[in-house]
Amino acid sequence: MKSRENLVRLKQFQVNEKRRQLAQLDMMIAEFERMANDLEVQIGAEEKKAGITDINHFAYPTFAKAARQRRDNLKNSQGDLADQRTTALSLLREAEAELSKAQMLESRDTKMRDTDIHGRSAMIG
Repeated sequence: MKSRENLVRLKQFQVNEKRRQLAQLDMMIAEFERMANDLEVQIGAEEKKAGITDINHFAYPTFAKAARQRRDNLKNSQGDLADQRTTALSLLREAEAELSKAQMLESRDTKMRDTDIHGRSAMIG
């Protein structure tokens, strides 16, 4: 019976770990979004200062080009993290289902143990 309790604790740990990973991915996605927005503002300010918005223009600001590239890289990374989040969410759902099964088995074992103990004491008394 002790193994069932250990199994429930293990499954609970796995669920908590998956939740932590999911929260970490959410935090990183939000941070990348914030950084990309900051870069967007900087790009706009640089273009306004130079008076050139055409990225193919020979005098387009170098800083704006670099900031655009960085923003695009952040957006790509954000997309990759979103894919990882989807996978992590499905793994969390699986872990929660396994935890639920383990808890039901442990509950059933506890009820059977209680029934056996009460049945035996009635037979003795």
